[in-house]
Amino acid sequence: MKHLKMFVVSHEKSEFGVEWMRFEADATVPDLVRQVPHVAFEVADLASELAGREILIPPNSPSDGVRVAFIIENGAPIELLEFTDPNHPGRRQPEQQNKTGNL
Repeated sequence: MKHLKMFVVSHEKSEFGVEWMRFEADATVPDLVRQVPHVAFEVADLASELAGREILIPPNSPSDGVRVAFIIENGAPIELLEFTDPNHPGRRQPEQQNKTGNL
């Protein structure tokens, strides 16, 4: 995601489904996201999941078919993703889930 000054290694390249992110020095992300690893959860309705939460990064669309936002939970960043395209290639299918069935 060169336009966001970040580099991503796809979850598909990780045995555990981990997506790794690294940021250029001048990327416009909060220090909390840059310095603290975060988890991400797919949600059906991003707006309703954000209600009453402390928003770190407001809803945005880093790529076609997906909307994301970051919240702060107990001092840590959490990314919430809503796929606006149900066939988005980044969406994990059940057969891609790990052995415990979790994301």
